[in-house]
Amino acid sequence: MSRKSSDSNIIYVGRKPPMNYVLGIVTAFSGSETKEVNVKARGQAITTAVDAVEIARRRFVKEMKVDKIVIGTEEMPPREGESNSRMISTIDITLKRS
Repeated sequence: MSRKSSDSNIIYVGRKPPMNYVLGIVTAFSGSETKEVNVKARGQAITTAVDAVEIARRRFVKEMKVDKIVIGTEEMPPREGESNSRMISTIDITLKRS
């Protein structure tokens, strides 16, 4: 499977252990034409995203560096039984190979 689309270089972090996302980061950078990977997370997954980026950067892809970090907030629709929408923190970490 080739990674020509820029969407294929986005890793969405969820509830899995950090090493699953480290594997995704390392795999994304294994393509010779890949220069940039985005790691995105919301809410409690932000800590997992930061852990995965740091593990990948320090242990596996030494020439990778954090290019940009964007933090923000998204409004989520109310869950079943709730009346108000809620705000969720977001992070987008852009990694580049130097």
